[in-house]
Amino acid sequence: MNAVIRPTESLAGILFVALDLGGTTWKLACSTTRESEPRIRTIRARDLQGLLEEIAVAKRRFDLRADASVRSCYEAGREGFWLHRALCAHGVANVVVDPSSIAVDRRARRAKTDRIDATALLRQLMNAGAGDRRGWREVHVPSVDVEADRHLQREWEACKSDRNRVRTRIYSLLATQGVRLRLTRRFLEQLGIVRLWDGTAVPPGLVARLTREWRHYEQIDARRRELLEARRVRVEETSDRVADQVRHLTRLRGIGPNGALTLSTELFAWRRFTNGRQIGACVGLTPTPYRSDQHVHEQGISRSGNRRVRALSVELAWKWLLWQPRSALSRWFHERFGQHRRARRIGIVALARKLLIALWRYLMTNAIPEGAVVRA
Repeated sequence: MNAVIRPTESLAGILFVALDLGGTTWKLACSTTRESEPRIRTIRARDLQGLLEEIAVAKRRFDLRADASVRSCYEAGREGFWLHRALCAHGVANVVVDPSSIAVDRRARRAKTDRIDATALLRQLMNAGAGDRRGWREVHVPSVDVEADRHLQREWEACKSDRNRVRTRIYSLLATQGVRLRLTRRFLEQLGIVRLWDGTAVPPGLVARLTREWRHYEQIDARRRELLEARRVRVEETSDRVADQVRHLTRLRGIGPNGALTLSTELFAWRRFTNGRQIGACVGLTPTPYRSDQHVHEQGISRSGNRRVRALSVELAWKWLLWQPRSALSRWFHERFGQHRRARRIGIVALARKLLIALWRYLMTNAIPEGAVVRA
């Protein structure tokens, strides 16, 4: 699905199209050479037929053959990858660009319009086609099946977040009256008999709101149980790459179904790596040094790539120290960073990167991390 832009000796006879996607309109910038002024057009958002017609008109405008090659790009965002798949299906060599990799003017007050953004993206696309890939990073587009396979785990994470949010709101509303109740099945019954500091009942308006919040909480909790069962079926009763990797990862102490399913669907099941550096860069756990003249310091990790895997990897690193204390990775961490609190917070990121690489090797070659304990 990825139409990677390759440098070519000649860009003649190729139509370059850059898309700036908005919520109501799309801006198109078309050109064939970097020296000419681009052709700018505006179409309705998500009008695929109108987009293809504008590409056909641009070919005639620049005296190109009807079957001339077309290279297009747009920034990754709310539209996702459906447009990429649609353009590729119509013979367009499209790429999705990481917006954070595109160089922009750093002045405090710079002009920014859809026309300017589309023109700048078009220049970057043509430079990449000519071999200059500075400030250009393409997104790896997953297949339809791979993208759909992520929704179960992502829905579980969203449901868990919603449940915690409603739970906290109920506790906060009760705290404003100096009341503390447990969220059990008898919550509404206890709400009706509890008394405030002066012996009076909870105000009717607050009771009504808490009742509605409790009903909302019950709905979310029922959805959570449904997702738990769906996730169990997904892991235990199917036989594909994701399920096999989850079962393989959960053999290691310290890694549960939640972390294993996220690692598999977001990273290991569909991405192909050749070395550990690629994994660290994909997740955003690589260092970003700053060296300019006499100024030398470390800015921390890059934080690029998949934020879900990055946050999970740090959590798994702490769990690894707890459940795998005799492993080589845990011994390396304690020898290197000791008990110093600040050093440990920095070192856990390095351990997370090493752990991801070790888990990748474990899945690829079945090489158990040195000293790790495997469940029976």
